[in-house]
Amino acid sequence: MPFVTLSREIWPGVKYRPTLTHCFFTLLDKRGILRRIYTQNIDGLEVVAGVDPEKLVECHGHFRSASCTSCGMGHDADDCKSSMLEEGIAPTCNSCGGLVKPSIVFFGEVMPSRFSELVHFDVASCDLVVTLGTSLLVAPVASIPDWVKSDTHRLLINRELVGSFYGPTDVFLEGDCDEHVRKICSMVGWEEELDELYSDSQSK
Repeated sequence: MPFVTLSREIWPGVKYRPTLTHCFFTLLDKRGILRRIYTQNIDGLEVVAGVDPEKLVECHGHFRSASCTSCGMGHDADDCKSSMLEEGIAPTCNSCGGLVKPSIVFFGEVMPSRFSELVHFDVASCDLVVTLGTSLLVAPVASIPDWVKSDTHRLLINRELVGSFYGPTDVFLEGDCDEHVRKICSMVGWEEELDELYSDSQSK
């Protein structure tokens, strides 16, 4: 099954480890200044890096839970992981016998309600929005930087200028996310703490 093959490739913490940028999110969380992360990635590396899942809105889902694709019955996530990674097959539902998958949003499926429950409060109350490593092409997540108040400071760290980051309260740092994250942490005296978090994340 193509999805099983994909899952074996990207299951969080198996083949890929958090980057320095993921650990920067963890550092912001530990410092008490992270309101929320909105991500379209499904690799779950923010959690592997140590970010509190309550601070995350994973718009396209995650691997930490699983359910039946037919009846919606919840399924043990560890069993789902074992079946897909070790046996190379999708588990079947204990209730109806349908195929089980992790809580990943497929094309055409509805996004998790968590997005609509939190985004309006978050954009209204944040004082800085940081956007990293994105094309800003996939709605509705791509619109988040434009939903904040007009006086909210906005930082884009990206290889190219995207979106509407050309206002008086906007800053664009062109280039690699990890490199700029390190520079920011060095400027505020957090570089050692960042490196410690990164080192820890590689051994989890």
